[in-house]
Amino acid sequence: MSHTAHIPSHRKPRPRSAARTALRAGVAGGVLSTIAVAGAAGSANAAEPVNESTIQMPTLSAAQVADVTEQVAADLQQQAQQDTAAQDAAKAAKKAKTDAVHKAEAKKKAEEKAKAEAKAKADAAARASRSSARTALHAVTTAASTSSSSSVGSGSAASIVSFVKSHIGDAYVMGGTGSSSWDCSGLVQAAYKNVGVDLPRVSEGQSTAGTQVSLSNLQPGDILYWGSSGSAYHVAIYVGGGQFVGAQNPSTGVVERPLDYDQPTGAVRVL
Repeated sequence: MSHTAHIPSHRKPRPRSAARTALRAGVAGGVLSTIAVAGAAGSANAAEPVNESTIQMPTLSAAQVADVTEQVAADLQQQAQQDTAAQDAAKAAKKAKTDAVHKAEAKKKAEEKAKAEAKAKADAAARASRSSARTALHAVTTAASTSSSSSVGSGSAASIVSFVKSHIGDAYVMGGTGSSSWDCSGLVQAAYKNVGVDLPRVSEGQSTAGTQVSLSNLQPGDILYWGSSGSAYHVAIYVGGGQFVGAQNPSTGVVERPLDYDQPTGAVRVL
């Protein structure tokens, strides 16, 4: 082996940092630039042809090297500041987006909560209204029961009450007029016919056949109706004690029920 042969080193190369690599690249660039300028100037001023013996490598002073090094460091610092500013801007944009999403979700939840509270209040008001109506009706039926107990058994009204009660349990048949199957207006018409009073056949006419009376002033034998006067869809007979008898529907037939079972719209008095 030649005494000048290169002997490989067994030491592992040290990793170079990016900053150090960039610094050395900058210094090298500065050196090459200086060489190029110096070479051009030398060629312009030389009186004789340039040959290998006249070429001299320019020498950089320590001040020049320091200037180049300082410039590279300033450039690196500026780039680092720009990178940091970009990262900060990206973080701020991401945070603003997240805050906007959270704000929208909070607004949506608040609106849903407000709607739910409004619905709950409306439902509570409706329940209170129905409860008040039931209470008032119960008071009316109780008063009617007390005031009418002595008059149930007298005159034509008693006969009407007796007639409809005698048919409790009969079947409900649409268009039925007796003697053991009825629809609502068929039973009412038959009850009044039993005391010699002719009524219209259907509930619409029966709801206007007499004098309109308040539900708080009912007497046995009064005709109760559901719907509006003149266009009622159901009728029955008030029998006293807060009760009525009527042909309700095919599943129940003729039954006796309290007024608050199905509150009537109004009533007429024929007798």
